[in-house]
Amino acid sequence: MDNYGNYDAVGGGLLAGMGVATMLFYLAILVLYIAGFWKIFEKAGKPGWAAIVPIYNMIIIAEIVGKPIWWGIVAALVPCVNIVFSIWLMNLLMKSFGKEVPLWTVLTVFFGFVTIPVH
Repeated sequence: MDNYGNYDAVGGGLLAGMGVATMLFYLAILVLYIAGFWKIFEKAGKPGWAAIVPIYNMIIIAEIVGKPIWWGIVAALVPCVNIVFSIWLMNLLMKSFGKEVPLWTVLTVFFGFVTIPVH
């Protein structure tokens, strides 16, 4: 009498499918970021492979914009402060590539997966 159907399997499959789709979307955005930063680093005369090394890439961005290395370390490691330093570094990066700073900084902060590969 406890036969209520096979609804748990359907719901579980649906959630698994949504999880896979979300993961693929995230990976696609990650590939766009890596490709964009790779291109930016090569334009600046830095090694492109540095775009995939987590802390080193922030140090390279600090070098590109002319700030000391410790800026990159703070931007990568210090909680809460890293948000401010990362936005500041993106602002300086946009300025160093000749973009209109306020607009491109805001676009990069919110839609970096589009603006970073444009460079």
